[in-house]
Amino acid sequence: MSKTNHTSRTTTRIRLLACALTFLSTPYLSALAAQENADAAAQPAPSKSSSKAATDIATLRQKAEQGDADAQTDLGWAYYYGRGVAMDSTEAMKWWHKAVEQGGAKAQYALGFAYFQGIHGVTKDPVEAVKWLRKAADQGYAKAQDLLKRTNAAAAQPTPSELRAKAEKGDAEAQYKIGRMYDSGNGMPKSEAEALKWYRKSADQGNATAQGFLGLAYANGRGVTKNVSEAIKWYRKSAEQGDSFGQSLLGGAYADGQGVTKDLAEAAKWYRKAAEQGNATAQFHLGRAYALGQGVKQDVTEAVKWYRKAADKGDPVAKKALEQLGQ
Repeated sequence: MSKTNHTSRTTTRIRLLACALTFLSTPYLSALAAQENADAAAQPAPSKSSSKAATDIATLRQKAEQGDADAQTDLGWAYYYGRGVAMDSTEAMKWWHKAVEQGGAKAQYALGFAYFQGIHGVTKDPVEAVKWLRKAADQGYAKAQDLLKRTNAAAAQPTPSELRAKAEKGDAEAQYKIGRMYDSGNGMPKSEAEALKWYRKSADQGNATAQGFLGLAYANGRGVTKNVSEAIKWYRKSAEQGDSFGQSLLGGAYADGQGVTKDLAEAAKWYRKAAEQGNATAQFHLGRAYALGQGVKQDVTEAVKWYRKAADKGDPVAKKALEQLGQ
């Protein structure tokens, strides 16, 4: 293979990974950012009014100026998050680049992460992100390897145009996914009407998740005239197929008495079905049912159990509920 062809294939792969990077799920990005914030918080960087903070940063800077790659990387994180110094992405990038000149994998990851996030004054650049993450991963840096594994998995998925072609040929799963793209504006221009159209095509073929989203569209009047009875019809179709999203929606309808007679026991039943499949929203509501004795016998131990399951998945309301219970 010629050097030109090899370079072209490498560039193409990087761009595919970069595209995949932009379509990673929001929960994962939030968790990744939270972890990096936690890493930064663990660094020695109290408020600037503290003499110890000044000493810590001064020591870090001295080591960095002496060429210590780890210190250069840590000083970059301090500037990136404004820990002990004023937030300054230009300074952060400067120190990371100094560290990568020495081949520092942590700094390579830092650059990839910064380009990946595109915040704190750094312009989002998926191609640059993949380039630096790849360099760090090749050195065995676990965080970079993990992120690239996820982008590789995403890159294997069909492109929006390929997905639409499958949807237009009648593939129910593709129709649902195209509906989600139009609904979220991720991969397709945001359009409630288009989302509804594709949800309906998929739901009519029996796709349970699409049925839940079609019901939600009717419940909220998104792309269609609001019709709670129609919403319940689709919630039930989805729930009875075992879809946790539809089960949680149907539980919510019974809890609120929207489109059905209010029935807290029935609400708890459907919340439980969804919660046992790992649906965080349903886990929170089931916990709340136990906490208040709504539709089930009041049981604080069970409430805490379900709140914790939801909180472990990142549900902020469940975390607050645990705090209020002293957990």
